Amino acid sequence: MTTAASTRRILIASLVGTTVEFFDFYIYTTAAALVFGPLFFPAESASVQLLSSYASQAVAFIARPVGAWVFGHYGDRIGRKSTLVASLMMMGGSTLAIAFLPTYATIGWWAPLILCVLRFGQGFGLGGEWGGAALLAVENAPAGWRGRYGMVPQLGAPLGFIAANGLFLLIGVMMPPADFMAWGWRVPCLLSVGLVGLGLWVRLRIAETPAFARMLEEGPPPTVPMGELLRDHWRIALGGTFGAVACFAVYYIATAFALGYATTTLKIDRQVFLAIQLGAILFMGVGIALSGIWADRTSPGRVLTWGCVGAIVAGFLLAPGLGSGSLATIFVVLSFALLVMGFVYGPPGAWLPGLFPARVRYTGVSLSFNMAGIIGGGLTPVVAQWLSQRGGGLGSVGLYLAAAAVMSLIALLALRPRSGAAPVPVEGL
Repeated sequence: MTTAASTRRILIASLVGTTVEFFDFYIYTTAAALVFGPLFFPAESASVQLLSSYASQAVAFIARPVGAWVFGHYGDRIGRKSTLVASLMMMGGSTLAIAFLPTYATIGWWAPLILCVLRFGQGFGLGGEWGGAALLAVENAPAGWRGRYGMVPQLGAPLGFIAANGLFLLIGVMMPPADFMAWGWRVPCLLSVGLVGLGLWVRLRIAETPAFARMLEEGPPPTVPMGELLRDHWRIALGGTFGAVACFAVYYIATAFALGYATTTLKIDRQVFLAIQLGAILFMGVGIALSGIWADRTSPGRVLTWGCVGAIVAGFLLAPGLGSGSLATIFVVLSFALLVMGFVYGPPGAWLPGLFPARVRYTGVSLSFNMAGIIGGGLTPVVAQWLSQRGGGLGSVGLYLAAAAVMSLIALLALRPRSGAAPVPVEGL
């Protein structure tokens, strides 16, 4: 029987782990927008450098489905707990190595090549992290609490963002720009070691989920979970993938693209814009928390559907907001976009696990979510930067965001149970 103490430990483990992983992941995202261009990708213009830096960021999104496949395989065969420990160590090791990586001026083209390899390692680790953390929470949720439990690991995203950007903001205030470019940006990568240690300590103290234990009692685990998933559940996996695209598109346009555009094109001071984003990201946390409550009163799918409608509105507000140059207007528009982000990011923690049986749930959830990451997040900063410079300006970036939200909306409507039909029960949830 699950006690109150063990429940707290499970939720803390899911939250701390995702916070650490996203902290490491966003360190790279922030550095890519601020310093990686001139340090690792020499080019004739700042715009080309920024595009190259964003392209290196996209490597992680290619790696995430690979990590989802590998960690999903072992998560469905040997359990959620051990797999989550391994994913955290992979992410932490890659981030630490970036802290010691020489720049292009020192080792030439080896620098961006090694940087991309380490970014692949970050994506590989995160590919196994999210699905396992979601299952750790949801598979321990009591009846009627799946939405609220499922949103707990989702809070790791805004917390990781606040920690990463807040640290960059603090370091930027404490040292001259030349020192920040020379070595200051490496400090967050070094400090991540302590957070990884905390995450490992918490996760090593938890038990396996009841759903996985019941699955083992009923029979042996699948020999090849990916094969069983693609044979028996490929339509659901495809729908789950496109249903989660919107959350990535909203996030990376409102954070990575907005930061790069504001500091290079609008010439807004880096520290000022980081502070704006830190304030706006709080609305994402509020949205995630509210989405969990709303999901338990209705359903995760319904909340996600309305979140996509909000994302379409955010797309049409992007150009007049970000293009205004007014700090107050930019803050309002980014806050709205990230509030909407909470309603398209919070529900998948409960929605995706409910689509798959326990035998292939880790693989199905991880693969769907991380394939959505490629479509909605991997190339989004690159495409958005190109559109803003040569493809029609911020208006076309807003249309791109709206189109991604429409794609998710169509998938959600396709997966919705037919009128009058009872939802199909999924064991273990």
